[in-house]
Amino acid sequence: MKHLLSIDDLSVDEIESLFATAADMHDVQRREVKKLPALRGRTVVNMFFEDSTRTRSSFEIAGKWLSADVINVSAKGSSTSKGESLRDTVLTVCAMGVDGLVIRHPASGAAVQVSEWVDASVVNAGDGTHEHPTQALLDAYTLQRRLGSLEGRHVAIIGDLTHSRVFRSNVQCLTKLGARVTVVAPPTLMPSGIAAWSAAAGFETSYDLDAVLPEADAVMMLRVQRERMSGAFFPSAREYTVGYGLTRNRLALLKPDVPICHPGPMNRGLEIAADAADAAQSVVLEQVSSGLAIRMAVLYHLLAGEEA
Repeated sequence: MKHLLSIDDLSVDEIESLFATAADMHDVQRREVKKLPALRGRTVVNMFFEDSTRTRSSFEIAGKWLSADVINVSAKGSSTSKGESLRDTVLTVCAMGVDGLVIRHPASGAAVQVSEWVDASVVNAGDGTHEHPTQALLDAYTLQRRLGSLEGRHVAIIGDLTHSRVFRSNVQCLTKLGARVTVVAPPTLMPSGIAAWSAAAGFETSYDLDAVLPEADAVMMLRVQRERMSGAFFPSAREYTVGYGLTRNRLALLKPDVPICHPGPMNRGLEIAADAADAAQSVVLEQVSSGLAIRMAVLYHLLAGEEA
C-alpha cells in the first residue's frame, strides 16, 4: 500500500489484514503506557480543510501512539486562507520531508489529486461527497467484532445518501465483505443514477424504512448534512424524523441486539432519537474506539515498511 484513497483500492485480503492489525492496535488502548515505536522518525501531517472532531483527533492520537511526529494544519491556519492554492500548500508542506499526509477537503477527488503531486503516502480522510475510506473500514470492523463474519448479514444504511461520502465507502466495503446492503432514503435524498449503481454493485434501495428495519442485522444511521444542502430536500425536520428517523417506536421493529451505528456527529432528535443513540445495542462509542485502532493500522501499513 502506498496510499489509501478509496475502498476500491483494497482487496478483501487487504481489508482483513488491516482488521487483524487493528485488533492488535485495539489492545494498546487498554495499556497504561499507550505507545509503540513502529513509526519513530516518521512525520505525519494532518491537513483538514473541513471541521472534524472524531477523524482528526483519532488520526492525531494514532500517529502519536505509534511514535510518529504529528503536525496538524487547518484551513484557517494555513496559507490557503490567504489565497494559496491547494497544490502549492501541499507541495510546501511535503518539501519539509513529510512521510504521510492525511487530508480532508470539501472538493471530491482532492485526495487523489494530492497523491499525484507528492511523494508522501496520502490518506483520504474525506473528500467532498466522494469517499471516506477509513470510516467505512472502522464501521465494518465494529460490526465484525459484534456479529462475526459479515457474509450474508443484512445491513441497512439510512439517511442523507445524496451528500454522504460515508455511504459511498460503506457500500463498497460491506459488499466486498459479503454483506447484503439496503440503503433507505426519501426520494429527494436518493442519489441520481443510484439504480444503475446498485445493480452493478449489488446493493438494494428502498424508500420504506419500516419495511426494512425488521429484516436488518445491523442499522447505520447517517447524519442529515444541512451544511451541504442548497435546496429544500424535505419540508421540515419533523417530517424527516417521522418518515426516516430512528425513533423510540422504531426501536421496537428491530430484532434483539441489532447493532445501531452512526458515524457522527449525531443530530439527536432528527435522524436518531436519544433512546436509540443511547440504547444498549448502540455501538456509536465502539465506532470511535474502533476508529482509532483502524487509523493506527492504516498508518502502520502505509508507513512502517520493512523497518517495523
